[in-house]
Amino acid sequence: MNIIKKLKKANLKGRGGAGFPTWLKWDMTKKAKGKYKYVVCNAAEGEPGVLKDKYILEHYPKRVIDGMMIAIDFLKAREGIIYINLDYYKIFRKNLEKITKNKPIKLFCKPSSAGYIGGEETSVLNAVEGKRIEPRLRPPFPPQVGLWGMPTLVNNVETFYDVSLIANDEYKHTRFYTIGGDCLWDGVYEFSEDWTIEKILRESKNYPDFDFFVQVGGDASGEVLNSSQLDRPASGAASITIYSLLKHKPINLLKRWINFFFYHSCGQCTACREGTYRLKEAIYSPHPDINLIYDLVDNLSESSFCGLGGAVPIPIKSYLKNVLKGSFNI
Repeated sequence: MNIIKKLKKANLKGRGGAGFPTWLKWDMTKKAKGKYKYVVCNAAEGEPGVLKDKYILEHYPKRVIDGMMIAIDFLKAREGIIYINLDYYKIFRKNLEKITKNKPIKLFCKPSSAGYIGGEETSVLNAVEGKRIEPRLRPPFPPQVGLWGMPTLVNNVETFYDVSLIANDEYKHTRFYTIGGDCLWDGVYEFSEDWTIEKILRESKNYPDFDFFVQVGGDASGEVLNSSQLDRPASGAASITIYSLLKHKPINLLKRWINFFFYHSCGQCTACREGTYRLKEAIYSPHPDINLIYDLVDNLSESSFCGLGGAVPIPIKSYLKNVLKGSFNI
């Protein structure tokens, strides 16, 4: 079986949010030189509003393990590791240990203190190695220098699930969507990967009959779109959260997002540590200065060490632009 050819033909992109071509990551890891190679399944799923990996681990764990074993065999890897958050570890540990028995795969429980940044792929590697849980400077990237300095393939739960389907010629170009917020039928749905947000909401019977907007890709880092901008696929981690325009006060939403990033910043780089602090200070002032907030988020995106700082502007700027439409009376 030529798994690279199959992955390339399927045009599978990583389901963790970044959307990097899966075949290319596998090929890079295969070609990298190292005494050993490792495979890591990232089951941290720390982005609020995203529950698809939990759904897959509950209903299709054997598929995930099969996808990992395909990677391990392809790379001739020494070991596979399932890096899983504490809540999922408590729920799925026994079943996963049963499935992985006699296989070169072990579970590693994400430390409870790791927070949101503990799910970033290089932070995952540091956690497994027992180091301070913070992002690594890149390059080099994990396919070249990962666990213990060796080439390491890191994919998330849904990616390995899809790999299993592709390898067995069962892939139908679908993906899992988490739908939540102000809706009747929240949950995880499987639909075509190229469906628009509007079609997903209508087919799941969650299209609102009230004025609304959505956040796509996660309740922290996801982009905010108004109801006229739904003619596009759900990007990133493919979650769709619905917000009633009447129910949610702008100042409360901005505070929620800024608080999240402030409390989950690892503090490694000055730009993110100080930037999120200043953002929190600005939004809690008696008269928030929107121009200052814009300046702060722009600085964060340009100078932060890792993806967390770079993600801060996404919900804030898209909400101000697409929903508030320049009306800054927050």
